[in-house]
Amino acid sequence: MTCCHERKVVTVDNGPKAIGPYSLAIQTGTLVFTSGQLGLDPVTGALVEGGVEAETFQALKNLQTILEAAGSDLSLVVKTTVFLRDINDFTKMNAIYAQFFGEQPPARSAIQVAALPKAAAVEIEAVAMLPEDEEGCCCN
Repeated sequence: MTCCHERKVVTVDNGPKAIGPYSLAIQTGTLVFTSGQLGLDPVTGALVEGGVEAETFQALKNLQTILEAAGSDLSLVVKTTVFLRDINDFTKMNAIYAQFFGEQPPARSAIQVAALPKAAAVEIEAVAMLPEDEEGCCCN
């Protein structure tokens, strides 16, 4: 068990790799904070083809993989931030995003930015809770 006051770097074997000097996620206390995820293919490291819809789908799959490695999942996400290269892609992104979050989606901000790494169309970051164990503790 990790003490609730410790900071733990989350790593994944079968998921996306960091493209710079940052951690994919940090787990501390009862929360997991992810880095922003692009629509990168975890095998090739290349941006998936197909525009904002395909990139949104892959970015959310990458987030799912990272959260699962931390012991959480998308159903425990409390906040996301979506960065769009073009705010006119909001509706397309939103249609894919809705497939990943059910009837009680997390709080969200969506903003247009001047540019994203690798000329991506979308980047998504998340904050998620850890599930409680049998004793009611959220710390892993």
